[in-house]
Amino acid sequence: MDLGIRGRKALLTGASKGMGKACAMALAQEGVAITIVARTEATLLATAEEIRARTGGDVTSVVADITSPEGRSAALAACPEPDILLNNAGGCPPGDFRDWDRDDWIAAIDLMMLPPIEMMKATVDGMMERGFGRIVSIVSRSVKIAQPELGLSNGARSGLVGFTAGLSRQTVGRNVTINNLLPGIFDSEAQREHIRDMLGGTGKSFDDVWRERARGNPAGRYGRTEEIGAYFAFLCSAHAGFITGQNLLIDGGGYPGTY
Repeated sequence: MDLGIRGRKALLTGASKGMGKACAMALAQEGVAITIVARTEATLLATAEEIRARTGGDVTSVVADITSPEGRSAALAACPEPDILLNNAGGCPPGDFRDWDRDDWIAAIDLMMLPPIEMMKATVDGMMERGFGRIVSIVSRSVKIAQPELGLSNGARSGLVGFTAGLSRQTVGRNVTINNLLPGIFDSEAQREHIRDMLGGTGKSFDDVWRERARGNPAGRYGRTEEIGAYFAFLCSAHAGFITGQNLLIDGGGYPGTY
């Protein structure tokens, strides 16, 4: 299928590794000129070179912290009129809400909720004026299946989802869609970090927990980052203009509900 986005421009945050990198790779394969943003220069430059080598694509890299005004300005200076925006950021470590104070909550909001909103604010009007836009945020299935140890993520990411629900209905009439991807367990470094953070006091090894989580999923495995990249690319396509305001699970059937 031709996704109909060759020649478009995309700005992707958190795109140097894992799911963000897979999304960047998928767009580059479709002929989209991509600007990838991340904090760690060495990783980012290596990813940019890999994408160029594999796709021959137009890749710009920006070393920036998207949680800061300066970082967002740098990203937007490199790609001031994106047709496609990916919001992707790491999460907070697991813990007990009794141990979190106001600063912890504000930090979570500043990481997972406010930067994507600021990026939408900076780009959505231009998209509507040009008559095309695709905004996708990688969130987490925790907004549908709250995980007790991930209270900071449950709260901050749910705030982003709630905001998106309202904005997406205001933009779709101008062919600008806004959706959220809700990944379950994926074979990524972020998943490995999460499991390492959970090991304390369990008496289990990393390998034990890693295998248990795979067995506990109906698919019997972790998702591949390429799978979320392909899903993302379709949502960004010319064929996805009637999909907006949706929270789309990609979790191997891990969500147990009917609706």
